[in-house]
Amino acid sequence: MNSLRVKSELGEIARIREFLRQNLGVFRLSEEDYFKIELALVEICTNVVRYAYPGTSGELTVRAWEEDRKFYLEVRDRGVPFDPRLVKRPRFKEMVSQNQKGGLGIFLARRLMDGFFYRRENDENVLTMYKKLARPRPKSQ
Repeated sequence: MNSLRVKSELGEIARIREFLRQNLGVFRLSEEDYFKIELALVEICTNVVRYAYPGTSGELTVRAWEEDRKFYLEVRDRGVPFDPRLVKRPRFKEMVSQNQKGGLGIFLARRLMDGFFYRRENDENVLTMYKKLARPRPKSQ
């Protein structure tokens, strides 16, 4: 399992993307699946940065691993308790008519990934999501 700990700042999103690129590089993924995984991770991490630490700053940790032909990502933070599974499906017509910004990130992440789980553990928000891998990981020579 590989992990990356960063400050909860928007400027760290580039490091998170690079961490993902390095961890997905060994898998044979379609561009579409890579994009789905990247978008889901960026949306979740952006939400942590924007909302987990109101009025202060903190950190978040991203972990990545492969198991049973699934690529897992875990995002941990010590911010405000927040269960993203409880976010209701957005009402698109209302969002457009009220010129509402935001509210789609969690919905997108849940739709783009094959699994999406949350738990609160040791005062941390722990979000785990996975994408099924179409082909097995290539064996190293």
